[in-house]
Amino acid sequence: MKSPYLNELQPGKAAVATLLAHSKEIRQKKTGEPYLSLLLGDRTGEIDAKMWDNVAEVVDTFNRDDFVKVKGLVHVYNNRPQFTVHKLVRVEESTIDPADFFPASARDPEEMFAELRAIVGSMENLHLRALLDLFLEDEDIARRFRKAPAAKIIHHAHLGGLLEHVLSLATLCRLAVGHYPNIDGDLLLAGAILHDIGKIYELNYDRGFSYSTEGQLLGHIAMALRMIEQKAGRLAGFPPRLRALVEHMVVSHHGQLEFGSPKVPLFPEALLLHYLDDLDSKMDCMRTLIERDRQIEGCWTAHSQPLNRVVLKKLKYLAGVPEPPSEDQSPAAAAPGLFGEKLTAALRPEE
Repeated sequence: MKSPYLNELQPGKAAVATLLAHSKEIRQKKTGEPYLSLLLGDRTGEIDAKMWDNVAEVVDTFNRDDFVKVKGLVHVYNNRPQFTVHKLVRVEESTIDPADFFPASARDPEEMFAELRAIVGSMENLHLRALLDLFLEDEDIARRFRKAPAAKIIHHAHLGGLLEHVLSLATLCRLAVGHYPNIDGDLLLAGAILHDIGKIYELNYDRGFSYSTEGQLLGHIAMALRMIEQKAGRLAGFPPRLRALVEHMVVSHHGQLEFGSPKVPLFPEALLLHYLDDLDSKMDCMRTLIERDRQIEGCWTAHSQPLNRVVLKKLKYLAGVPEPPSEDQSPAAAAPGLFGEKLTAALRPEE
């Protein structure tokens, strides 16, 4: 276990830490000299970092997604911690434990996968159960399913996140079926399990989270349709109309054309899947935003682009944490505040 983790670093104190370079940009000071703008992180979070001096000595020694050991000072800038790097050296991957650097589900992936198999085993529709069994018995799919995140950054963006999201969604499906008696529970569950299955190939997640080349070209919806076609084609007598319903749930689960769905939901199970999926993803997005927000003072998070709002840190608010006197962090001021923050950063005098 590495020490210290990023969330253990204190503003105003010197620090030495081994972190993952999520991004690396070479920029220019007003004097024309280069400086490095970095985003560094480990499994506990991320921090903006700047290296102002001695850049020529290190700029070619590491790349994005390399592990680096940095020495410098943590301070507060624009109400967020920032790391001023004085020294930097690349660290060999063989010397680190990847578990220290990549966020992962708190649940054991084997336990989650066993729970998913039990859910499929309880389904009464033999056609749908057989189709899902083909997916979960495929060694490559099962291995990737245990590890894949549900998204690159928006929700469940950690190792095992896709499986965690699917299980959460399955629980919501069962609750909804108890409330809406006209819903086919097995069909809804099949849609929940398969709606994001293409993400196991759309995303790369062996180092940082990024899109694969095929993922960039096709996207997870098109990739999922191809996977369903391959698996259903192996099942003699699989009803073509049932397959069409499953495929429609996959292509419509984003809910709206402008959100990437080729079709809007056109029957009750498809519509319900969309709203439950949207609910689960947004609740996790809010949870993660609050837990990982880098604002030092006040009860509001920074503006979230996926949610298009700032979010109240409820526990801080109830505890009576005062607001910073110099900023309006109210939801109504979210957009102007974000613009002002970017403008301030752009006009910041650089060394």
